[in-house]
Amino acid sequence: MIDLPHTRHSLLVRLKDPADHTAWRTFIDVYAPAVFAFARRHGLQAADAADLTQDVCRNVSTALKSFAYNPDRGQFRGWLFTIVRNQLKMFRRAEARHARVTIDASFVGDLPDASDAEAWDLECRRRLFAWACERVKPTVAAATWQAFWRTAVDGANGDTVAKETGLSPAAVYLAKSRVLAKLRQVVIEVEEP
Repeated sequence: MIDLPHTRHSLLVRLKDPADHTAWRTFIDVYAPAVFAFARRHGLQAADAADLTQDVCRNVSTALKSFAYNPDRGQFRGWLFTIVRNQLKMFRRAEARHARVTIDASFVGDLPDASDAEAWDLECRRRLFAWACERVKPTVAAATWQAFWRTAVDGANGDTVAKETGLSPAAVYLAKSRVLAKLRQVVIEVEEP
């Protein structure tokens, strides 16, 4: 499994306070879309995935009141994955009861298991990157963002991007470097450096 940074301890402490709207906004912005995408990938329709996401957030809020973070016991995302997995299992069981069908082996196979943890971590990282981009993009010039995106995300070379943006190749790489630095700073709000 990929070794990923831990969720920032200070954010976890702040989440214990339900009145800390900034911490909760960060949590929702980063993790709720990951929960939603994970649920959709496991076959839930958009409305059901949204309901499941709400249930996960409510369970996290309740559990965090007595949560004592111990990094030796695992990452926060692992704990959150357990909540997501359990909510999805409960949803599937309730769906089966409502439809008055028995859960057969093929249905259970659709439930997430421990092997989905790496996919979960990747989804969380994708959402964290998207969240950081949403925060950084408005703070830089359009040509700077385009130079970053085309080189860092699209994989285009500096000369090609220089022609597209009207910047020099050196300015393209400088723009990429500056945007990456800003993204790292924003990500530090959520994860340990």
